[in-house]
Amino acid sequence: MIGVAGLAVFLAVVCLPGAAAGNARSGELLRAGYQLAYNLDHGEALAAFRRAVEADPADPAAYRAIAAITWLNLMFTRGALSADEFLSSLPESNAAMKPPPAGLAATFRTNIDKAIQLAEAQVRVHPRDAGAHFNLGASRGLLAAYTVTIEGSLFGAVGLARGAFKATEQVLVLDPSRKDASFLTGSYRYAVANLGSVKRWMAYLAGFSGDRERAIRMLEESAAYPSDVQPDARILLVLVYNKERRYDDALRLLDGLRRDFPRNRLLWLESGATEMRAGRPVRAIEFLDVGIAMFERDAREKAFGEAAMWYAKRGAVHVALGERAKAEVDLRKALAAEGRDWVHGRCHLELGKLADLSGNRTAAVAEYRLAVTLCGRDRDPIGRTEAERLLNRPFSGTNAASGRQ
Repeated sequence: MIGVAGLAVFLAVVCLPGAAAGNARSGELLRAGYQLAYNLDHGEALAAFRRAVEADPADPAAYRAIAAITWLNLMFTRGALSADEFLSSLPESNAAMKPPPAGLAATFRTNIDKAIQLAEAQVRVHPRDAGAHFNLGASRGLLAAYTVTIEGSLFGAVGLARGAFKATEQVLVLDPSRKDASFLTGSYRYAVANLGSVKRWMAYLAGFSGDRERAIRMLEESAAYPSDVQPDARILLVLVYNKERRYDDALRLLDGLRRDFPRNRLLWLESGATEMRAGRPVRAIEFLDVGIAMFERDAREKAFGEAAMWYAKRGAVHVALGERAKAEVDLRKALAAEGRDWVHGRCHLELGKLADLSGNRTAAVAEYRLAVTLCGRDRDPIGRTEAERLLNRPFSGTNAASGRQ
């Protein structure tokens, strides 16, 4: 099952929680900064956000933007790169999670605390102002996401997430036309709707609401509504459509996102992965070939494990296409690169398939066992389950399932 943690992970990959700014200059700088951030120009985005603070030191959105780009950079150092982080289950806590670098943690905390302080003051002075409640909800929501993904505490994030949910619901009460507020409210509703019955009941007691269809409708309204959070809503809706197996709808949104943010190579990764889940490996390889070419010539700093992710994805597609030599090359490249255990685990899963196709069942079983260990160690039940299935039933090329997850 997925929850707030899964939503937070995907949001960290390619989007940031923006919002309307204070004065005109601050707003201009924030919009420019988010455009840079969506294109993975993180350093330039941070510089723009800092100038926004200078332009309006009383604008909570400017401080929240600095906190958001800091969070994004922390997530990149941990290798949270793809929708797989959302589509697989996440633990409720992770006591073994390494603490973030002290400097980055301090930058995040200083700026998010300031954003919340200013937003709370806005609500006290203007309790009927929808924008003030939006700022408060967005700031609390960002802190909740950080608490889950960086500090590893889902329990610690519940109160913050509840406050964010209530604040953005209040936005819609005060101004029902503010469909940008539907973004956060819809995302929480979708998370709750996907919980198991006991956890969903507990979420209701904590003040959250579910309703899957309503949640998706709210996200669709937010994705269609011109606002500073429209790109966030479109990106999150890509994820939700993948979860719902509405792959063509996801790809339609990805087409527009690639046009709007042509320097964000990860959008090509998601496009290829979505085509693969839809069972269209020929289309998947086209996106991944372009994306890997972008990755290889991009001089900007890469995320942890990004090379492994790219080559693992393309290697799996080559397996599906029956291109064994090409698959072997890409999968070995992925294993030679630093990366997350679950990514390497899925490489061994695909190498096991190649061994089965070659008639070497002994080698295949060894690869599947490695996949079970690595995927299990890194919270990837999809990869682990597929490897366990293939331990009992050799891969024949007609019983593929992992590419469609």
